[in-house]
Order: sequence, then C-alpha cells, then structure tokens
Amino acid sequence: MSRMLVLLGTVIFMAISVANASAKDKQSETFLKKAIEGNFAEVSMGELAQQNGQSDAVKSFGRMLCTDHAAANQKALNAAQGLGMNPLSGPNAKQKADRDKMAKMSGAGFDKIFATHMVADHQKDIAEYKKASKNKDAAGEYASGQIDTLQKHLDTAKSLKAGS
Repeated sequence: MSRMLVLLGTVIFMAISVANASAKDKQSETFLKKAIEGNFAEVSMGELAQQNGQSDAVKSFGRMLCTDHAAANQKALNAAQGLGMNPLSGPNAKQKADRDKMAKMSGAGFDKIFATHMVADHQKDIAEYKKASKNKDAAGEYASGQIDTLQKHLDTAKSLKAGS
C-alpha cells in the first residue's frame, strides 16, 4: 500500500512538473511572438520616420530603430526556433494600422506623434521584457539581452518628445 502511495505521489508530482513546464513554454512562446511582431513593427516605423520625419533627430532615431530592431529580431527568431516555434513574418494588425495612420502624416506633426508613440511603446515593451527576462530559457535570455537597448530607445524617444 505505501509503495502504491509513493508511486501515485511520484506520478502526480511529474504531472504537475510537466504542466508547469508547459505553462512556462506557452508564456515564452507568447512573449516571443509579441517580441517578433514588435521588432518588425519598429523596423517599419523606423523606415517611416526616415521618410516622413522633419527633424534630423527623428530621422536618426528611425535609423537606430531599423538597425537595432532588425538585429534584435534575428535573435528573437533564433530563440523562437530553439523553442520549436514557427517563424512569424511581420507586425500584427494593430501595429500595421498604427503605421498606416502615421504614414499619412509628415513634418513636425509626424515628429510629435511619432515621439509620443515611441515613448508609450517602449515603456510597455520594457515592462514586458523585464517580466520575460525572469524565464530561464531562450526567451528569457533574449529578453534580458534587449532591455538596455530598449531603455536607450525610450530615453531617445523622450528627448524627441521634449524637443517637439
């Protein structure tokens, strides 16, 4: 009887462990999906800033976004592949709609809306990346490695907003 209880306890423990691992994997996959979509969106917004921005600072920030988020996306895609995920190929529908809306603007008006959007976006991203960085897997490693870059982007966006 005690042998049966030990066996039953072991089976229950293993089932709970598998369920917890599966939930963590799902969190990591969800984070990476959002991160990859976000990186695609930031590259697209960076290109738009270079085309529609008025100030040299906005255009320069656009170049920074393109360079940094393209590099980050390669790392995110590698992490996703390590978790067995299918690769994504672009931003989500809301991100596309935000870009399309901003594509109709130019000059000083664009600069102001762009800076405001980038501040809000990077504040949200930093919070999500800090949470994901606690995971001890490829997604957590990726998130940890990107926080400083995202903070640099946030600081730059805040300086653009202050200057507008």
